Amino acid sequence: MISRVIGYTVHVGYRVTNTFSFMRGNVLVLSVSGALGMFARSMVFPYVPLYIMSLGGQPEEIGIVYALGPLGGLLVFPVAGYLADHVGRAKLIAFARFATGGIVIINVFAESWEWIAFARLLQGFIVFHFPAMSAIIADSLSPEHRGRGMATMNTVSGSVAIFAPYVAGLLLDHYGIDLGMRILYSAMAIAYLASGTIERMFIRETRDLENEHISLANASGILKDAYSGVLGLLRRFSVPMRALSVILILGFVMNGIASPFWVVYAQSHLGLSSSEWGLVLLIESVARSLSGIPAGFIVDRFGRTRFIVAALVMGAVLITAFGFAKGFLAVVMIRCAISMTGSFFSPASGALLADLVPRDIRGRVMSAIGRGAARLAPASGGTGGPGMGFLVTIPLILASYAGGVIFAWGPGLPWLIVPGVMVISLGVAVFFLQDPKEAEI
Repeated sequence: MISRVIGYTVHVGYRVTNTFSFMRGNVLVLSVSGALGMFARSMVFPYVPLYIMSLGGQPEEIGIVYALGPLGGLLVFPVAGYLADHVGRAKLIAFARFATGGIVIINVFAESWEWIAFARLLQGFIVFHFPAMSAIIADSLSPEHRGRGMATMNTVSGSVAIFAPYVAGLLLDHYGIDLGMRILYSAMAIAYLASGTIERMFIRETRDLENEHISLANASGILKDAYSGVLGLLRRFSVPMRALSVILILGFVMNGIASPFWVVYAQSHLGLSSSEWGLVLLIESVARSLSGIPAGFIVDRFGRTRFIVAALVMGAVLITAFGFAKGFLAVVMIRCAISMTGSFFSPASGALLADLVPRDIRGRVMSAIGRGAARLAPASGGTGGPGMGFLVTIPLILASYAGGVIFAWGPGLPWLIVPGVMVISLGVAVFFLQDPKEAEI
């Protein structure tokens, strides 16, 4: 009997180990460092709009702050894609973490909302590592493991950060928005410095570097090659690739309009406190973590496009419902349903992008439209991240500014406009998006 139990345990352990065999090397390192960053961001980002308002800002100023963030990426992303395909990606990733940690400190000493805007503008230039990180992840995962791999990475990072919004909300209730946010930003700076150290020590390159020396002496040539190659790069996009690009861009437009105002609407119109909103985010994080890995396996098993379509349908219905929500329980149910829907959308879109893009131009493509793992209606206040690309920046800038104006006109309008944009994305997906017959390796 004991031998049978031991044998069964060993068999189960082997199956689990084999199932998650992709969680090693770069994927494991980026999951660990990503968890540190996610925990810090999950404490800070949901409450940034409240911090801006405590420093004298209004909804219009919130829109301005969020519009400034992508501006640097408009200039940096084409070069970032070039660097991701020509220089050491590990160094780029680690340096960006260290730089971000330094910029975050500006928020700790902010005296007005303009300080937050300035820090966000600077942060927008620290995006040169996103294509490198996206390319390393795509290279490190085989096609049959991409959906579950990306879902597992998201789940690992999200699980660690489950309690972060609630803890931050309790801290803000105790210390107030002003002092509490300064404490949270200090913790965020430390987390980024720790992440950079881990990544610099343990990330390994996934391809041989070209014998090309990058320096100020040949900077003009690098800039010329990076920007002159954009049109040629876009010509290599297949019809499904163009359709996915449109869906991703519209996704960022939707997030730019609504993402900063979930918490503002919850406090000003639904009567939730900071800690109650943190509890909402905690519960939805649990739902997202429980559904994330199974969703990744299902996406790998049954294809990408069908789940993108289904997620867009569900998202449009649920976001509309939020505008009519009454009470804490209704908000929890809607946000949980949105997060579980996003558990399918992100790995499906990210895996489809990796399936469609050839390895030799993966860095440059991801600098153009991001990793592909777009977030579905995030309530954390964040709109950028690895999903960003230079084709996304101008639409996101305009949408973020418009979001502040729209919310000032009518706080319920974002929850009607965003579903309308989502219906447009749905039409593009239905008519032009499809899985490739053979995925790129």
